[in-house]
Amino acid sequence: MLLRSDASHHYKSAHKRFAKPAIEHFFEQEFPKMFGPNVRSVIADKLIEIFHDNFRDTTTLKPGQILWNAVHKGTRADSLNMELVPIVLTIVCDEDISKLENGLKISEHKQNVIARLTKEAYAQNALLSMRDIGLLIACTGSYISTCRKKYEDRYDVTLPHTGNLHDMGSCLTHKYQIIYKCIVEKKDPTVAAAETNHTISAVDHYLKDFNRVKTLYLDDKTLEYIHLVTKLSLNVIAQYLNIINQYVKERELTV
Repeated sequence: MLLRSDASHHYKSAHKRFAKPAIEHFFEQEFPKMFGPNVRSVIADKLIEIFHDNFRDTTTLKPGQILWNAVHKGTRADSLNMELVPIVLTIVCDEDISKLENGLKISEHKQNVIARLTKEAYAQNALLSMRDIGLLIACTGSYISTCRKKYEDRYDVTLPHTGNLHDMGSCLTHKYQIIYKCIVEKKDPTVAAAETNHTISAVDHYLKDFNRVKTLYLDDKTLEYIHLVTKLSLNVIAQYLNIINQYVKERELTV
């Protein structure tokens, strides 16, 4: 039997055959004065995690699926703390082929694919931009936006993506849709939240903003004044004022 000191000397170097010790050894050799053993261990764990997330076994993917890094739905793409999430997306499936076989138009097929990709990403705690989808199916982002809007109009839904949930680009219509559902259609905020893929706290926030705008507007404050007080963009205020003028103002003034 080998003594403990002898056994350690005999076997210790074998650790280097594994990924984490090999990474730690690399940093120890190349950056000896930059990282201590604890930091090297943390870095090694993170590098292994990144590797496993981005290079998963392809046997877990079905034909027609791909691996893609998307923005985590809790962070913004333009944030310094932006986080990417590796997700699996279905570009084509057997059901797609069956629908095309039965005469589905290519234009509707593309809309269905775009809807599926956004929903799959959201279900995996991520959001896709129209640019992302455009890259995946070789189309321009503007074309993808047009197809997405047609799908949303056809089914009266709001698909989850960076444009509406992160207020990125020119897509601010989700605020209008939420307020319209709550104020005009008189839907419960929880229902509006579910129909637009928003949290109830986000819906409550938009309703508070809307009521602030309404109070100031009915008090004859100017658009610039409302913008200054509420800190809301002129575009959003204009959307809220459109609802007030069309569906609320006359009712409020006659009460």
